[in-house]
Amino acid sequence: MANGFAKTKRYLVASDFDQTLSFNDSGLVLSELVGIPGFEEKVAGLAKSNLVQQGAELAYLLRHDPEFRSVRREHLIEAGKRVRLKNNVDLLGDFFEKGLDSYNFQFYVISASPQDVVQSALEGIVQADHIFGTQLEYSASTGEISAIKRVSAGYGKIAVLQELETKLQITPDHTVYIGDGSSDLFVMLHVNSREGYTIAVSEAKFLGRIAKRTVLSDSALSVLVPIFEDILNWNSVQIREVFESFGLALQEWDKTRTDWVTFQQYIRSVPEKLTSASRKTA
Repeated sequence: MANGFAKTKRYLVASDFDQTLSFNDSGLVLSELVGIPGFEEKVAGLAKSNLVQQGAELAYLLRHDPEFRSVRREHLIEAGKRVRLKNNVDLLGDFFEKGLDSYNFQFYVISASPQDVVQSALEGIVQADHIFGTQLEYSASTGEISAIKRVSAGYGKIAVLQELETKLQITPDHTVYIGDGSSDLFVMLHVNSREGYTIAVSEAKFLGRIAKRTVLSDSALSVLVPIFEDILNWNSVQIREVFESFGLALQEWDKTRTDWVTFQQYIRSVPEKLTSASRKTA
C-alpha cells in the first residue's frame, strides 16, 4: 500500500458487524427475542450441509424455517437495539467521520445480518446509507418476510466492496477490511490479492493466517492501532497521543507473535543414515 501514499490519502474502511463491532450474534439476539430455541444448532446444521454461504444462515432461516415465519420488521429493529456493541463503537464512527489531519476515511459496514438489524444497532453512529446488510422484502398485507433481495455474505461482500471502490473512486490498494470469522475469509483474500489491508479481530487461526494484522480488544477503537502503524506509519508515541485526544489512555498494548505448532506421532522406518550412526556408536 505504500506506493499509493503519494497519490491520495483517501481510504475505504469496511467492517463486518456481528462479533466485529458487537460482542454477540444478532441472530441469537433475535431468536431469544421472539422465543425460538436452538438457533446455534440450526446454524451449525446449515454450515455442515453447505446449503448456504457462510454468514447467510440467518437470512436462510428467516425465509425458509417455519419457526422464523413469525418474525416481522419490528422484531429485527428491536433485536438491533438489544445487540451489545463493543466499547467505543461511537468513537470509532466519529473518528472515521471527521478524518485525521489530511487523511480521509470512508467508513462502511458490510454484513450478512439483516440490514434492519444493523441499521437499528448503529443508529446515530454510522449513517444508514453506509450500511450494507441482507436486504429483505415484506408482505404489505401480513408483514411477513416475503423475499430476500440481496445477501451480503461470501462473494456478496466482495461485490459490495467493489461497488464502493468504484463509487468513491478509491483504488483497491487503499481499501481496508475488518472482520472476525469464516464469512470474512473470501473478502479478506480478495482484498489482500489487490494489495489492500486486512485486520482480524478474533483468535480464529484460519483468519489470522490471512489477515495482515490481528487485534484483540473489547474496544472497537483497537482497529485504529494497525491502521496508524502500517498505513500512516506512526510510532507508538504518536498513537498514544491521538488516543489521549479522545480522552483514552492506551493502558495495555502487548505486541506478540505466536507460532502454533502441532506434531502427530506416527510409526515410520528409521532413516538409514541414522541407523548406521547408531550402529557405530554401539
